[in-house]
Amino acid sequence: MAAAAGVKRRALLIGALLATLLPLGPVTPAQARSVVDSTGRQVEIPDTITRVFAAGPPANVFLYVLAPDKMIGWGRAPRDEDKPFLLPAARDLPELGRLTGRGDTISIERLMASRPDVIIDFGVTSDTYRSLADRIQSQTGIPYLLIDGRFENTAAALRLLSDILGVRERGEALARAAETSFAEVDRVVASVPISARPRIYLARGIDGFESGSRGSINTEIIERVGAINVVEGVRDTGGIARVSPEQVIGWAPDTIITMEPAIYRAIMERPEWQVIPAVKQRRVILAPNQPFGALDLPPSVNRLIGLKLLLHKLYPDKVSSDLRSDLREFYRLFYQVEISDADLQRFIDALGN
Repeated sequence: MAAAAGVKRRALLIGALLATLLPLGPVTPAQARSVVDSTGRQVEIPDTITRVFAAGPPANVFLYVLAPDKMIGWGRAPRDEDKPFLLPAARDLPELGRLTGRGDTISIERLMASRPDVIIDFGVTSDTYRSLADRIQSQTGIPYLLIDGRFENTAAALRLLSDILGVRERGEALARAAETSFAEVDRVVASVPISARPRIYLARGIDGFESGSRGSINTEIIERVGAINVVEGVRDTGGIARVSPEQVIGWAPDTIITMEPAIYRAIMERPEWQVIPAVKQRRVILAPNQPFGALDLPPSVNRLIGLKLLLHKLYPDKVSSDLRSDLREFYRLFYQVEISDADLQRFIDALGN
């Protein structure tokens, strides 16, 4: 009888412990203020926010540059080679999974157990994402904010989320830097006749024969700097598509860009690439992808440095700033790290002559 009573007491204790770690009902943080997200949804949030879950890869980058101290984890943990380019406190945060992107990888139970004050997503704000936000918020009780991730909305998005998170001064500094970058792009592109603008192919995938068609978010940065994305006729609307060597040869790009060293080597070495004007002229650019891609991967505020790089590489006589200084300043301001001389030189060398 005593043994049975002891087992019962232990079971009750274990049950109580599990209840604190993995609540069965919705989380109900103390609400103190109401904010409006990019979709017009009015969301009640805590007055002080210290724990934020980023719903997908673009939101992870967005949160890192604004308030890394409020991150509770990554959707996907940084690679070892990425960690030196991140703040020490963020490098080894746990991999929690994501709610958006190429399939969700976090369960409701784990999301609730991580106990974020709010969830943020940065990117598309369509009805599909709004419906997801409403459903997750209803199931968990965790406030869920949607931030418009359109590239041209970058400065406004930085100001909106920084105000919500209580880091307005930092958000304003980043927003002004974004506005300066876009203004410089507009100035330079306006001075280049369409006939003089480069024809670019973005090489992705395992072999380089994957790319984004015109209008794709993956090639948006190329088109934003006035270049012509040669990939057309493979999809009705923008998106990632497989292409053939014959198609790339027919498009005859004068410039090729990639972020993958293995693809860069294949382009420079494999025979099917050698007849393409960009390869003949050695106009193949290897853009940095540490800690995040300069062109996309993911399509977030990390693309701002891609604008600078492409301006310098495509229109060198139109840009008054120094590429080395621009790289250093971006890593210092947005990623909050000092890039080493060796890494800086490696990035410069990879960009080509």
